[in-house]
Amino acid sequence: MGKNIILIGFMGTGKSTIGYKLASRLNKQFVDMDREIEKVTGMTVADLFRQYGEIRFRSEERLMAKKLSVQNDIVIATGGGVVLDPENINAFKENGIIVWLDASPEIIFERVNRKKGTRPLLRKKTSIEDIEKFSNEREPHYSCADYRFDTGKNLDEVVEEIIKVIKDKI
Repeated sequence: MGKNIILIGFMGTGKSTIGYKLASRLNKQFVDMDREIEKVTGMTVADLFRQYGEIRFRSEERLMAKKLSVQNDIVIATGGGVVLDPENINAFKENGIIVWLDASPEIIFERVNRKKGTRPLLRKKTSIEDIEKFSNEREPHYSCADYRFDTGKNLDEVVEEIIKVIKDKI
């Protein structure tokens, strides 16, 4: 059985888009953790945050990380904060390659403002400086990754770069 590919990174770095394309190119199943959490809870991530808070969401996220980490040969797009819980990273490292997708605050700002209503941490007006602050706070957590890729360019090119680097390890 092949290893999982786990995509981590700040919101708006292309985890879901790249994950889907990567899975398609590698003939693997694609799983978006946030969508799986929504299926299990019957609520959108935004509603889960709004009604029950971040602690409840992180609990659901931890359960989902454990569930997915024991599967094989899947590409997992995680939520941006999955790295805040070391249990999640430990579970993913057991059977996976962790890939950090990164982009400049300006690119992230442009991307997340297209989907602002679906981003629980961006319910209020968010600036490039806010994104930079959040991103810098999480950067030490993202350093657990086996590989890091800049997604501030054509995402199909990023997919090809990832495949080139990890193909012998999966």
